Amino acid sequence: MKQPDYLQGMTNKNEILDALGLLCPLPVLKARKRLKPLASGRVLEVHADDPAAVVDIPHFCHEAGHELLEIRDNPQHQIYVIRKGG
Repeated sequence: MKQPDYLQGMTNKNEILDALGLLCPLPVLKARKRLKPLASGRVLEVHADDPAAVVDIPHFCHEAGHELLEIRDNPQHQIYVIRKGG
């Protein structure tokens, strides 16, 4: 299986944040906390099932200068793939 373009050349696995069962604003607050110590360009996957996350996480990325690379739907939740900005 071919890796997505944003993963090409990366030797480290993505960081993963399990925010399942958390409601607004906790998925965004926990994502902010997990992104803070990461180096610019690192990728964080946020797994969330909060219906508001589909609005909150893209807004957070835009406001904080992070790049939302992908939103994937699973049967029970979504996966938000975020590259930390500079």
